[in-house]
Amino acid sequence: MKKALIYGIVSSIFFAFTFILNSSMNISVGNWMWSSSLRYIFMLPVLYIIVLKQKGIHRVLNSIKNDTSYWLIWSTIGFGLFYVPLTFASSYGQSWLVAGCWQITIIAGILLTPLFKQKIPIKSLLMSCIILLGVFLIQYEQATYVNLNQVLLSIIPILMAAFAYPLGNRKMMSICNNSLTTTERVFGMTLCSMPFWIIISSFAYSYVGFPSYSQIIQSMIVAIFSGVIATILFFKATELVKNNSSQLAIIEATQSGEVIFAILGEVFMLGGSIPTLNGLIGLAIIVLGMILNSISSSKPKNDSTSNLNLN
Repeated sequence: MKKALIYGIVSSIFFAFTFILNSSMNISVGNWMWSSSLRYIFMLPVLYIIVLKQKGIHRVLNSIKNDTSYWLIWSTIGFGLFYVPLTFASSYGQSWLVAGCWQITIIAGILLTPLFKQKIPIKSLLMSCIILLGVFLIQYEQATYVNLNQVLLSIIPILMAAFAYPLGNRKMMSICNNSLTTTERVFGMTLCSMPFWIIISSFAYSYVGFPSYSQIIQSMIVAIFSGVIATILFFKATELVKNNSSQLAIIEATQSGEVIFAILGEVFMLGGSIPTLNGLIGLAIIVLGMILNSISSSKPKNDSTSNLNLN
């Protein structure tokens, strides 16, 4: 669990680059459809080289061949219906707002557990609500300056993404059933989501033409930092605890760290404002919630949920 927790926290650092750079690209008038599709287009060759060196290409292709429809569906949901709404939302909200609203995925992941024949971990749900309280305080004062239309255009897509990401991840863990490594699974999902990204990039080209050089470079950074490094670390963390619904919920809750790192990036990289007293209190509550989650996970568990698997 300790290793999974470290992986989860470190992945949140790299995931924060998604919100910061998407916000930067929107400031420089980069199209959100190019921002989403380029990330996964750039991820594919990088992951291919990694998996090729690990001699896992044939394992991935055989797994896809055996369950083609499942791979296509859940990869598109886990990657496509996660990232397109997220980049769209970035067009209507600052990185801190998008990163903060994204933390609803903590609750979404917990609420999805009945779909995998597991009980909802009530303790983890309560702990996650503490983290969400901290997120609310961070955003409260700044959100008063955002109009309702902007809020709806950012929050509604984020809600879709918040459920799509853990659902796609958990479904693919169930389908692969330890037959592939984490990197191989991420490569397979990226490959199987390509038809979706080709469609999105085609729409982007028809609307705005080719992306700018700046957007290409920033999308490449997002692809490596967030798409490859963060995704592999986070998927590895969830894979380590996939048989324990409470610990799985805790690992998914580590992504609340994205809010802290997104705010720091907004301040130091994009010249955003420093959080107010409410914001600092919110940061403290987020850290407290993560610590309480960690402490609760280290206690012995005698309940039956600890031996359930994701089938």
